[in-house]
Amino acid sequence: MTSAIRHVTIDCADAYAVAHFWSQVLDLPLAEEDRPGDAEALIEDAGLLFVTVPERKTVKNRVHFDLQPDDRTRDEEVQRLLALGATVLDDQRTGDGEGWVVLADPEGNEFCVERSAAERGY
Repeated sequence: MTSAIRHVTIDCADAYAVAHFWSQVLDLPLAEEDRPGDAEALIEDAGLLFVTVPERKTVKNRVHFDLQPDDRTRDEEVQRLLALGATVLDDQRTGDGEGWVVLADPEGNEFCVERSAAERGY
């Protein structure tokens, strides 16, 4: 017998707000029944479950997302995500166009934006 990962669960102070941010990032809908103030919110198509917890984030994530833009460059995607409320934590872009940018969502959860497949020559 084996197991399957049903969801990746992200602890938050405001599950709906963080789920809404990620819904916009991924252009995927929240579950129909999710509303502001709910203790849980789900982006079912991505398998992401956001759960309100009383503890605040205090250290670096042990797991994070690496995003690769589909229809824009890495730098264009970084600008779009900053407009949605992300913040830059570390910029690992190099002069030759390689590298990535480490961002944080509105509650400080780290994630990276890598180059698109087109930028990588795929």
